[in-house]
Amino acid sequence: MRVAVAGTFGPIHDGHRALFRKALERGDEGVLVALTSDEFARGKRERPVPDFAARRERVREEVEALDEWGRQVEIRKLHDEHGIASTDPTLDALVVSPETAGELADINDERARRGLDPMEGFVVPFVRAADGERISSTRLVAGEIDEHGGLSAGEDESESGDESNGGGERNGGAESASNGEGERADGSEGRDGTD
Repeated sequence: MRVAVAGTFGPIHDGHRALFRKALERGDEGVLVALTSDEFARGKRERPVPDFAARRERVREEVEALDEWGRQVEIRKLHDEHGIASTDPTLDALVVSPETAGELADINDERARRGLDPMEGFVVPFVRAADGERISSTRLVAGEIDEHGGLSAGEDESESGDESNGGGERNGGAESASNGEGERADGSEGRDGTD
C-alpha cells in the first residue's frame, strides 16, 4: 500500500512524528510526504513558518529516524488544498488526524471525478501536551510547550496534574497520536488556519 501524509510540518513535534510513524507502518509500497510550499504554508498563518528547504530537510531527518521498516519515502511540494491526494493514481491511503478525517470524503469525490480509486484513511488520534491540550506548532512557536508537549517555564503546570504521568499518557503510543491542529489530510490548512 502506498500511503500519503501531508502538512506544513514546521516546527515538527510529537504529533507530526505520530503521523509519520503511521504512514511508515502502513506504507509497505512507499510513503509520500506532501509538504506545503512556502506560499501555501504561510497563506493564512500569522505565526512564522520555516522555509520549505529547512522543513523538507527536517522532515527527511525525522522520517529516517522513525523508519524501522526501510520504506521508500518521497517528499513532494504541495501547492494547493487537495492537489496531490486527489490527483495521484499511485496513492492507496492517507494518514489524517481526527480534525481532518472529514476531508477524505472530499478528496475521494475529486478522485472519483478523475476516474481514480478512492483512498483509505488512517485516523491517528491527537497527541496531548502535559496540560491536556493537543500539541500544535502554533503552541510550540508561541513558547507554550516544547516539541514533546512539555509545558514551558511560566506555564501553569498545576493544572496539568501529575507531570510524571503526563509524558507517558501524552506519548503512550505513537500509533495513537496526531499532527496537532489545523492540517488536513491533504496537507492544507485546517478550518482555523493553524499548524
